Amino acid sequence: MKAMGLSPEVVGRVSRLWGKSAARHGGRTHLLLGHLLDAAAVAGVMWDHYLASSLRRRLDEISGGRGRLWLMWVCGIHDCGKACPAFQALDDVEAAPVVAAGLSWGRLPAGRNKRWRHDVAGAVLLLPRLVEEWGDQEAAGWVWPLVAGHHGAFPSAAALSPPRGAQGRGAAWEEAQRAVVDVFTRAVGFEDLADVRLVGRLRKAEQLALSGLIVMADWIASDHSQFPGLAEADLVSFAGAQRRAEAAWERLRLSGGWRELLLPESALAPLTVRLGVEPRASQRELVERAWSMPAPGLLVAEAPMGEGKTKAALAAAEVLAARFGLDGVFVAMPTQATCDPMYEQVLQWVRTFDPQLESQVALLHGRRRFNAWWRAIWDGKPRPGGEGCGCGGEDRPGLTDMTDDFGAIDEDADFGMPPARPATATGPGAEGADGPAYWFLGDKRGLLTAFAVGTVDHLLHAATRTRHVMLRFAGLAGKVVVVDEVHAADVYMRQFLLEALRWLGQAGVPVVLLSATLPPAQRQLFVDAYLSGVLGTADVHQRVPEPAGYPCVTVAYAVGGRPVAETSRTAVPSWRGPAWVRLSWLPDTDPAGTRIAAAVREAVAGEGVVLVVVNQVARAQGIYRQLQEGGFDGVLHLLHARLCAAHRADRTAQCLRLMGPQAAGERPKRMVVIATQLAEQSFDVDADVLITDLAPTDLLLQRIGRLHRHSGTYRPAAHRVPRVLVTGVAAGGEGRPRFLRASEQIYGEWSLLRSAALVAEAAGPLAAAEAGEPAASAWSIPADVPTLVARAYGDDEVCPEQWNEAAAWERWQASQREREKRAEEYLLCRRREWAFPTLEGLHYAGSLAASEEQLDAVVRDGEQSVEVIIVRRSGGGYRAVDGTWLGVHGEVDDDEVTDRLIGGTLRLPPGLTDAARSELRPLAGWAGRPWLRYRLALVLEEDGTALLGADRVSYHDMLGLLIEPVRR
Repeated sequence: MKAMGLSPEVVGRVSRLWGKSAARHGGRTHLLLGHLLDAAAVAGVMWDHYLASSLRRRLDEISGGRGRLWLMWVCGIHDCGKACPAFQALDDVEAAPVVAAGLSWGRLPAGRNKRWRHDVAGAVLLLPRLVEEWGDQEAAGWVWPLVAGHHGAFPSAAALSPPRGAQGRGAAWEEAQRAVVDVFTRAVGFEDLADVRLVGRLRKAEQLALSGLIVMADWIASDHSQFPGLAEADLVSFAGAQRRAEAAWERLRLSGGWRELLLPESALAPLTVRLGVEPRASQRELVERAWSMPAPGLLVAEAPMGEGKTKAALAAAEVLAARFGLDGVFVAMPTQATCDPMYEQVLQWVRTFDPQLESQVALLHGRRRFNAWWRAIWDGKPRPGGEGCGCGGEDRPGLTDMTDDFGAIDEDADFGMPPARPATATGPGAEGADGPAYWFLGDKRGLLTAFAVGTVDHLLHAATRTRHVMLRFAGLAGKVVVVDEVHAADVYMRQFLLEALRWLGQAGVPVVLLSATLPPAQRQLFVDAYLSGVLGTADVHQRVPEPAGYPCVTVAYAVGGRPVAETSRTAVPSWRGPAWVRLSWLPDTDPAGTRIAAAVREAVAGEGVVLVVVNQVARAQGIYRQLQEGGFDGVLHLLHARLCAAHRADRTAQCLRLMGPQAAGERPKRMVVIATQLAEQSFDVDADVLITDLAPTDLLLQRIGRLHRHSGTYRPAAHRVPRVLVTGVAAGGEGRPRFLRASEQIYGEWSLLRSAALVAEAAGPLAAAEAGEPAASAWSIPADVPTLVARAYGDDEVCPEQWNEAAAWERWQASQREREKRAEEYLLCRRREWAFPTLEGLHYAGSLAASEEQLDAVVRDGEQSVEVIIVRRSGGGYRAVDGTWLGVHGEVDDDEVTDRLIGGTLRLPPGLTDAARSELRPLAGWAGRPWLRYRLALVLEEDGTALLGADRVSYHDMLGLLIEPVRR
């Protein structure tokens, strides 16, 4: 400051401005300039050890080759607004020396809503300086929102109007504020503020990613355990800040991913060498497309179940990352159940690059605690035995597959977990520089890990207008994003997926979408959304050519501002030939499913393995009860969402063991699995016969994908031809189908009518089936899959005229429009604002959703639901659902008992949410246990029931949660 010629008065005043109070910074005041330099130094380390080369390249482009220096400046300048009365007056102890130095203020606005925030104050302070020094309103116009938004929300320009006196009045304040900016700018390495001027501009999505990096640098630099306070100006220097940042980075074990990934040695090496597979034609097609795209783009791979799409996607991700400078991968899965096996697969894949990278692979869902490999790597637990992930380990078989239907991300901080493991952590895995970076376990930070596997909700949340969305988006920028089973997104979720594709396209993030098959209209939507982002306009429409066959790969990118959409020009053969699947009707709309139970008995009268998939939990329970009470002679399992986590996981593991690809001699002669929609996705079992409630055609085909799935499986003579019985529907007046009420509520009448019409083409009229006239024809799977899906969602007439499809279509369209409209309320950017060049006002009238649980409901269009832990009252104390004794107040003594207790976790139906929130509490004995103290206990009395609102609930070890309305 003295070398810059500042007067002693200005030096003295700037030297007293505080950035972190002793009360909130470990007992030591930290000067404002000290914190700005710390944040800048952290940004420098991030550039060296974390940022993807694609991001570094862009920052170099806009700064004339000084990307590292400019990143340090913008990350450090974020808190310059603390040099104002509104902030300096927040702590009386810290304010006293500031006032004594000659920076005074009068009475300031009181109240939370009237308080002048330092993030907006920074924009007000910096904007006129940038315009003055740069002579460029447009350049300054995209930089000030980065400062104003660093606390999680981007204000509009109208918000840049401080209350009287809050920003600082008079020459003393003006000189001090000017000096803070100038001194910091010179200390970092620029000559002056004019020297900071850029030669280009980041696109809006790139600005969002940069904003997230600013937040990341700020959060790291704000950790007083790593950056203790410096209360005297002569202790503050940029060299000192750099030493502190390097040491903190090493202690926190923070790291990037691949860094400079080399190009594979040959075109197919990512498949043959890295993954050790003999490439199938569809896998080869996807990887070759990744090689041939001239720019980052979108790839949509459609192939039958079991084709190896995910391995092909990982191979394509390696090619894309090496070609375009990406540093990691995020794999988005539809549910928590599908995440765990994918996490194991990504772990194995990442180890082939460098064994130490496995500590940079995050599993992002709320029950990762129960994944054996996660705990081994991130929690210092013993490694699982054998080569597998340990998902059915010896200690707690099957416990890792604890899932719910919503894929809730439930990040640890929401349950009061510490934001990061202390640097002094001990125990296995706590030593050595290659250990995991616990900092990434903090709230909203999971996607910042180099490699991540998580529910698709993480991607969808990055497309919502919510606080700190920039932190989530920064975790996606610089990665390749893979979205598996993209067909699982309904029209509501699809709005967020399309929004995410727009932002990812503009940020230059390659995206790989995987699906069994997509309606042509959906494929077109995905392509148009991504290209809208790339081109920065809202209404791009680039026609996607009709694929030559199935499987197929569609690609979209832009060259020279021109959109390109291509698809497979020649038919790509599937790895297995088509099989004829016989379809017949089993008319039944009785929720009890009595006819289904009878059909099951008939199907396994000799030998056979039957999978029953119904659309309602109570219906599944009823069918199971009838078979069990009738003395079923064979293996019988029930799977649905109202089983507690341990029971559901254990049964899932048993089904996979007995019906999975490795079953061999363990496959029972007679077995029945009754499931709800859980069996549609990533349930790798092989049934001889499928009995299924009618569902929309694409979902029906997903269920059929569990039929005769594995080669080499023994089939009884009666089941050599795959057979499907379609139920949940019956003939009404004039042959028009009647559906289960639950099915209509879930899927809508129109899609069920179209599906029934297509099934009838193969199985004959419903009325004939009810009259006892058996008629069964067949679909060729997978050959007929794309045609069936295209017809189901196309414009051509499918239903008989007397079904009055037009009225159902109008109702369905109105419903779809309403759901799209509801989603728009939370989308990150309004359509009319998509082409805006800056982040200004992005959060105006943003979502009020506060918790991750609420966010899950936002992106899934579901009623909010809550999880509870089932405990049983017993002998003056409590027991876990498996009978483990807890103590008089529910006390838990160790991790093993905690695991057994949390095995009783269950997500209640939405109809019980209000009652659960008002009536249930954690047990008193859970107060000292971080994993338990915020969990609601559903206490079943000694008679096995509990009154919850207007319902009496109970839990049956085989049937799951039972709900009975209380008569009043």
